[in-house]
Amino acid sequence: MPASPSSSAQAAREALAVRLMHLRKDAGLTGKELSARCGWHPAKTTRIQKGAMLPSDTDIRTWCAACGAGDQADDLIATARAVDSMYLEWRRLHRNGMRQVQQDWNTLHERTRVCRVYVSNVPPGFLQTPAFATALMEQITAFQGTPDDVTEAVAARIARSRFLYEGGHRYVVLMEESVLRYRTADPEAMRGQLRHLLALMPLASVSLGIIPFTAQRTVWPLEAFYLHDDTMAVVETLTAEIKVTQPREVADYMKAFADLQEMAVYGDTARALIQAAIDALE
Repeated sequence: MPASPSSSAQAAREALAVRLMHLRKDAGLTGKELSARCGWHPAKTTRIQKGAMLPSDTDIRTWCAACGAGDQADDLIATARAVDSMYLEWRRLHRNGMRQVQQDWNTLHERTRVCRVYVSNVPPGFLQTPAFATALMEQITAFQGTPDDVTEAVAARIARSRFLYEGGHRYVVLMEESVLRYRTADPEAMRGQLRHLLALMPLASVSLGIIPFTAQRTVWPLEAFYLHDDTMAVVETLTAEIKVTQPREVADYMKAFADLQEMAVYGDTARALIQAAIDALE
């Protein structure tokens, strides 16, 4: 797994590394002695202890056995798998297509009571129309070179919109005005998408704010992120999905969201920006 740009993921990797190092020290072993017992090069032990390499399940079992701590292997493996899930490359997530990832997102949204979303590129999936989602997912599939299951993935993504109408969910969405203007799909699909946003604005479950091009910035445009019940931020980069759970970092995303909210416009002013984007497509 490549080094994560998220300090949450890296901090978790380092915490796991410290636990393994303490096992070695408690067993009275040097790094070289542990390596010999494990049957691997000492450089591998060093990388694991520095958090530069995430050990496999087999590595952890071997390490624990060498330290006489086999009873701790299962717990450490569970920890390592949690660390591994913090930073996931899209190509890895989409290696069998995009449908399963969309279904996993639906499960997360089902558990979330309040979802705060900031986007600077495309509308969030639960606000997308089938035509827009199809155009976007076709681009992503072509770029990543992953299996094409766009039809099934779109169906799974659109199914997420049911949470706008059931279960007492609340969605607080902030969009940069650029989201309205980017020609991510053809003009017909773009018009449909923008009109869909207008149709959703009266819903009690949705708060939609638009940050105008002319807004005086107090926070620069950021990568898209989703805040789930103030406990986790999911950040989308070009290459990966990052799950941020460290309270300090989650608090930073909450602060950024609050500051971005102050720059946004709502109600009739937001509708006027969406309508202007529709008119520009004529």
